[in-house]
Amino acid sequence: MPVRLQSAPFDPGAEFNCFLAQAKGAGAAVTFTGLVRSLAGSEIESMTLEHYPELAERQIGQILDEATTRFALLDAVVIHRFGELFPDEPIMQVMTLALHRREAFDGAEFLMDYLKTDAPFWKLEKTAGESSWVAAKESDDQAKRRWKLD
Repeated sequence: MPVRLQSAPFDPGAEFNCFLAQAKGAGAAVTFTGLVRSLAGSEIESMTLEHYPELAERQIGQILDEATTRFALLDAVVIHRFGELFPDEPIMQVMTLALHRREAFDGAEFLMDYLKTDAPFWKLEKTAGESSWVAAKESDDQAKRRWKLD
């Protein structure tokens, strides 16, 4: 169950095709690719992601293991970029394989909610002449809370 942290761009379609080539026995495959977005009225020129490589790899690996156990995933991959990225570029990709679609979707959503809220990345957005750190959003924390075990 690999975690790939990289500065280089990746081809989401090629990554998914490679992932599917090893899907023996799976009944469902899910992929999600996050993009750097720049919205009208708040256009960004670039986003720089910083991280501590060992910490990020270890923590994402732990949540990947948890997702695999919790949702009976046959395989899962997380690719996450760092460094300077530009609008419309892929920033991350989550791929899951499972026997059934519900487990594949739930596993992917669980991983995405974790990556959005707790993965140790810091995002600096550069807009016209300004730079600012991206703050956490309550809506992201709320989405993650649905996975809490009681």
